[in-house]
Amino acid sequence: MARSDLTDMEWRIIEGLLPTERGRKSRPAHDNRQYLYGMLRVLRVGCPWRDMHERYGNWNSVNVRFRRWAEQAHARADGQGSPLGFVLTCGEVSDYNAVPELLAIPVGKLRLFLADKAYDGDFLREELLIRGIRPVIPPKANRKNPPACDYQAYKDRNRIERMLNRLKQFRRVATRYDKTRKSFAAFLALAAAKIWLPYFINTT
Repeated sequence: MARSDLTDMEWRIIEGLLPTERGRKSRPAHDNRQYLYGMLRVLRVGCPWRDMHERYGNWNSVNVRFRRWAEQAHARADGQGSPLGFVLTCGEVSDYNAVPELLAIPVGKLRLFLADKAYDGDFLREELLIRGIRPVIPPKANRKNPPACDYQAYKDRNRIERMLNRLKQFRRVATRYDKTRKSFAAFLALAAAKIWLPYFINTT
């Protein structure tokens, strides 16, 4: 056990705070703990990512996951599940902090706001209602007085999931190779443009 590694008790404290890595059938996701040890080793000794010991995994894969944890993308989609815009935030920022920028994207009139439990909050719900937007957000499990949710309308959120899966078909987006936020945002926009092009062709 290296000095930078965590004890079992330390790991149990932070394990639930890390995103779940789903992986694919042909390429299962590597263990978060193993990759975290690699990150801690780089932090401890100050070595370049390329010089990280191979027992922690492929150095580039560890680096990619580190950047993924450090930053997250929030997307806005239309009713058909096509991307309208993106907001990038630091990984530790609460999801609903990105909402003002998402709402400010200058496209169409927003009537419904479909989002997962991560966006559940009284302040956000009130802000949406003030703007004339109906929130369709499942309440968090720890709510004492959970607000109502239109689960029939919420079924349409699967279109957003399909949009995200389409974006992840672009490997540059899925793996986040880019080191700068500006570069990653540019590739997101390029992927969105590629998704939109067939719609313009079909209407001309």
